[in-house]
Amino acid sequence: MATFTTRPEILGRFGVVTSTHWIASAVGMSILERGGNAFDAAIATGLTLQVVEPHLNGPGGDLPAIFYSRKRDRVEVLCAQGTAPAGATMDHYRAQGLSLIPGDGLLATVIPGSFDGWMLMLRDYGTMTVRDVLEPAIYYAGQGHPVLPQVSAAIAQLGDFFRREWPTSYETWLPGGNAPAPRSDFRNPALAATWRRIVAEAEARPGREAGIEAARDAFYRGFVAEAIQAYLATAEVMDASGARHKGVLNADDLAGWRATVEAPQTYDYHGWTVAKTGPWGQGPVLLQALALLKGIDLADMDPAGERFIHTVVEAMKLAFADREVYYGDPAFADVPLDRLLSDTYNDERRRLIADDASLLLRPGRLPGFEEQHAHTTRMLAQMEGGAVYEPTMAHLTARRGDTVHLDVIDRDGNMVSATPSGGWLQSSPVVPGLGFCLNSRAQMFWLEPGLPTSLAPGKRPRTTLTPSLALYDGRPTLAFGTPGGDQQDQWQLAFFLRYVHGHFDLQQTIDMPLFHTAHFPASFHPRTCKPGDLTIEETAGADVLAALRARGHGLNVAPAWSIGRVTAARRDADGLLRAAATPRLMQAYAIGR
Repeated sequence: MATFTTRPEILGRFGVVTSTHWIASAVGMSILERGGNAFDAAIATGLTLQVVEPHLNGPGGDLPAIFYSRKRDRVEVLCAQGTAPAGATMDHYRAQGLSLIPGDGLLATVIPGSFDGWMLMLRDYGTMTVRDVLEPAIYYAGQGHPVLPQVSAAIAQLGDFFRREWPTSYETWLPGGNAPAPRSDFRNPALAATWRRIVAEAEARPGREAGIEAARDAFYRGFVAEAIQAYLATAEVMDASGARHKGVLNADDLAGWRATVEAPQTYDYHGWTVAKTGPWGQGPVLLQALALLKGIDLADMDPAGERFIHTVVEAMKLAFADREVYYGDPAFADVPLDRLLSDTYNDERRRLIADDASLLLRPGRLPGFEEQHAHTTRMLAQMEGGAVYEPTMAHLTARRGDTVHLDVIDRDGNMVSATPSGGWLQSSPVVPGLGFCLNSRAQMFWLEPGLPTSLAPGKRPRTTLTPSLALYDGRPTLAFGTPGGDQQDQWQLAFFLRYVHGHFDLQQTIDMPLFHTAHFPASFHPRTCKPGDLTIEETAGADVLAALRARGHGLNVAPAWSIGRVTAARRDADGLLRAAATPRLMQAYAIGR
């Protein structure tokens, strides 16, 4: 097929950085130029993204990363996903009259994880100091940065609500009573002051590692935790349920929590080994989809044609159906990933991929999990075709935040793929004096007992955050990912399959028309699902769209260049580096030399 590309694939040997905002990519490249490694660059990039894309992530959010350390010679996963507070019991939430956890406000908050995750990465894999990696974020928060039109619009739409219900957010995001104009300079002096104080506390202890530990203490056991505790002790705020609620997070929760590093979940596909997070994230759905598709000759299909799109969508429906029944924090639930990824299981499941679009949610049945399967499917049956209930604060639910992504590779072959999220400016009120708000990740728990994703203190919510790293012939080669909630692994799957089977370069692959389905229950409040749904960019072409309709897909045709925000970076066997970023939204950029 003829290929179209919006930009060149970036090539070089020194280093590449690609992220969802050009300023953050430039910051990461500047760290490499100063002698930092890929980990230092990723941290500075991620912290800057909290400033320049505050509607998509923030310091109160969470972070998964998959990375390869040349020194340690292994691929690992950073889990900086905060857990549910000690007071987050189902009885407490049910006593508030809730059947779902709201998608915003204080009840939706789990322990903020991203800062500890970045500091753990800096201590064990980086080379720089806390000041080095925080200085760019401090600069843009304190001196200002051009506001994205999307940020300006989000703030303007929520201005009246902030003024009435979340006054600290009103003061932060509408200084002087006005939303910042698109591309005008915006400053967050309180956040800059928070970061400066953390740097000062880090530098009060001699030694790089001691300084990093001091920064972690300042956030989780020092002045940041104290400010969060003081605010949550009395705050009672409006959320998407239409009522005001107090949070359950406290300083003890923060003090006892640490980010961790663990082994990835992997799957082999046509010479590639794809590494993802464990089932506390949705990452294994991509691996399950690969296991289903490995037995189908995708190389014989047009990667932009209706046959390819139909087949991939139907595989995703099956993989995501299993997510609903089996995935959750493996510290609390038995998650049978070995069986879900086995040839025996997927040979049987593959037979369900028919010529016509499925309108059913069809999780697989595994021996020993019959009760769990029955319980989950009964609960989900009420959701098919709509929401569990209609929120009275729909304007908040509809304006939830999203996510950012970054990929970095340095000249030594160190490689990082990270998908920071949470703590969006829409998620909860700004904590007084800190300049940032808390997250809303608890909305991904169910208030229904007996499920892998049932709410419980100390449990990780099953997130949608899902960076990717792939090895080719055993060699770490490709880092990629995208924002997009439940769509993240869908867009990444299309990208990866087209790259593997289509033999396009990174940019050509990213620029191809994207698609996804909302066939299964959403991870976000109010947990809707749309059986048979298929959203696809109009650039797929009239013939492809007509053929998909003929197969029974409920098509939503999206405008051109409106779906997905994939970025990717690659290291060839000879050390040549490549990078690319989506042109969609006109803000993601790849940089390298």
